Amino acid sequence: MAPPQPSDSPVETISDDGAQYGLNDFLEPPEAMHGMDDAQLLWRASMIPRIAQYPFNRVPKVAFLFLTKGHASLAPLWEKFFKGYRGMYSIYIHSNPSFNLSKAAEPQGSVFYGRRIPSKQVRWGHVNMIEAERRLLANALMDFSNKRFVLLSEACIPLFNFSIIYAYLMNSTQSFIEAYDKDSPVGRGRYNEKMSPHITIDQWRKGSQWFEMDRELALEVVSDQFCFPLFQSYCTNACYSDEHYLPTFVTIKFTPKNSNRTLTWVDWSRAGIHPVTYLRPLVTVEFLKALRHGSQCEYNGQSSNICYLFARKFSTDSLIRLLKFAPKVMYFNK
Repeated sequence: MAPPQPSDSPVETISDDGAQYGLNDFLEPPEAMHGMDDAQLLWRASMIPRIAQYPFNRVPKVAFLFLTKGHASLAPLWEKFFKGYRGMYSIYIHSNPSFNLSKAAEPQGSVFYGRRIPSKQVRWGHVNMIEAERRLLANALMDFSNKRFVLLSEACIPLFNFSIIYAYLMNSTQSFIEAYDKDSPVGRGRYNEKMSPHITIDQWRKGSQWFEMDRELALEVVSDQFCFPLFQSYCTNACYSDEHYLPTFVTIKFTPKNSNRTLTWVDWSRAGIHPVTYLRPLVTVEFLKALRHGSQCEYNGQSSNICYLFARKFSTDSLIRLLKFAPKVMYFNK
């Protein structure tokens, strides 16, 4: 999908005090680091234009939302992935607040430099994980050119080059949120009856935290005052809201627009509360090829063997091999 070229001649207006304002003054997204609190941010991000046609040459972008503990540990791989595609993507990082004190968390010139947003402490499995995801979406929505939104972690890798992933997302007619009904202690067993009648046990769903969605759904998520308050109140302790909020919310309100699968491959083959972490010896050409084309799924109503665009969890010590294999397996820089 070839993007249109941005306009260099925005319309200008003149205010009562004689100052000139151009279209860019109203469309340019704010810096990633800003002074809004969550209530102000979500309110601002929920705004949508009533006129669908854009009065400028909009380049649709993919917003890459990184939910991390600290540094983007696999940054060199992502640098190669993004190289040559400036203007077709946006990056937002939500990490431990201590990492947001300085832009120096990433080297100047990096695609990650200056892309940290105002963040709050996040605990694994706690509802503040969802608050962080909504915070990322809200920051990305303030850029009108962001059309698709994908959540990633510092342990995620891309399985294809940028052009393939960009086309796959931009041409998709659906969003990608995994949602399934699991009648077990880790599925329906986490439902709290106090959510009824607004959310019933038959509507309760489970799924992967790692989502991809279009702008319309992202707007609904940051504007949600129906499901999310119930999760804040009643999905606590061992409920693990990040596995249930989006699957339940999307199932109740937006099932036809959802593919009901995730684009991020994760290995849960070993027993435990955390997936397999792939260390250097496990990262081989054969393994990466299997992740790229080893599954069958449906894409826009057609059968496809490209089901996962991203994968996790990969350790920092796997980076050397990933950089070595990226050009010949994922076809980076081609």
